[in-house]
Amino acid sequence: MPLFTPIRTLSCAALVLAGCASVAPTPDVVDPAVRTPVPEQRAEYVPSADSAALALRYSRVERDLINRGLLRTDGGGPDAPFDSRVLTENFLRIALFDEFVPISNRIVARETASPLRRWNDGMEIGLHFGASVNDEKRRRDRASVEALAKRLADASGHPVTTVEGKGNMTVFVVDEDERRALGPALRELVPGLSDSVVNAVTEMPPTTFCMMIAFSTDDQPYVYRRAIGVIRAEHPPLLRRSCFHEEIAQGMGLANDSPEARPSIFNDDEEFALLTRQDELMLAILYDSRLQPGMTATEAQPLIRMIAEELLPPATVLDASNTLGSDDAPPTTEGL
Repeated sequence: MPLFTPIRTLSCAALVLAGCASVAPTPDVVDPAVRTPVPEQRAEYVPSADSAALALRYSRVERDLINRGLLRTDGGGPDAPFDSRVLTENFLRIALFDEFVPISNRIVARETASPLRRWNDGMEIGLHFGASVNDEKRRRDRASVEALAKRLADASGHPVTTVEGKGNMTVFVVDEDERRALGPALRELVPGLSDSVVNAVTEMPPTTFCMMIAFSTDDQPYVYRRAIGVIRAEHPPLLRRSCFHEEIAQGMGLANDSPEARPSIFNDDEEFALLTRQDELMLAILYDSRLQPGMTATEAQPLIRMIAEELLPPATVLDASNTLGSDDAPPTTEGL
């Protein structure tokens, strides 16, 4: 679930104002010529054969992972303890390395050291759904992301909210055909977007479940200013929530995955579906004011160790089994 980092509501006031004038009571008789507008119903969406095949594939993947004891939602437990030393090492590997790099008009998997990156502005998450996502799923996704945004804000101390518009983190929930056609929308969001980044989205292989692309500017190359996420509409519920958790958290600056990180969602073994307590502590470190965007691992390591020891004093070993946020729920094999 990669993160690429290319460098370069009606308010109460409105309701009150609408009703501030004194008006006579409205009679019960309704003019038959006047009809209350009926909300337009969206035509039933019929997925393509490619999209239907992916939905079946991902439903089987989710079921298989759960049956193997993966996609855990318990946040860890006695089998996955960690202390400040483990927290420090995992943070260094996840926050100060990239998982992918752009090379010759392509995005390739190559772990490389990178300075610390994060947002200075508050992060505003805007969900954009394709026609393939029905109203029930939209409501479920919005509720999940709203709960996640609160959890991320509480963990990091950084403002994270959901918005009705594009926000500065735009997350597309689209099926296979809609994703292939996203090029113009991506270029509108980020003028001058390179072909390699557009192709990474429109040519995303089935083995990539979801992705997040974060952008900075030349004058502040280590400060994120915009991000674009893609979540496959074909995913069943738990894989879908897992994608929201990992990609949005990675979009905050935890850019890498590590096979050593446990308990953590930033590990491609899919053991954990949702953010763990260690992930929350890594977000707290990332947004600690003593760290600054652009710091290298060498510069940041003493501070990271000190912050980790404040969060988990020496000799403290955290059992994360009872530290879940409100967005957690038991696993399900329900399909889309």
